Amino acid sequence: MSMDEREKLKLMLAHWVEHNREHGEEFREWAEKARAMGEAGAADEILAAARAMDEAGNLLTKSRERLEVA
Repeated sequence: MSMDEREKLKLMLAHWVEHNREHGEEFREWAEKARAMGEAGAADEILAAARAMDEAGNLLTKSRERLEVA
């Protein structure tokens, strides 16, 4: 991988982490709204999606950290 590609990948990873974090926050807000509407099942599934976004962000962060030490 060229240095330009490595730097671009690091930037993309940082962008994806932030993007996922923002989506996770939005999911949590909508889960609360769904629960307030009496849609507990939908709220639980939306929260599960938010947790999956958190995990994706953790994996992407680890990838970026790995590139930093390489």
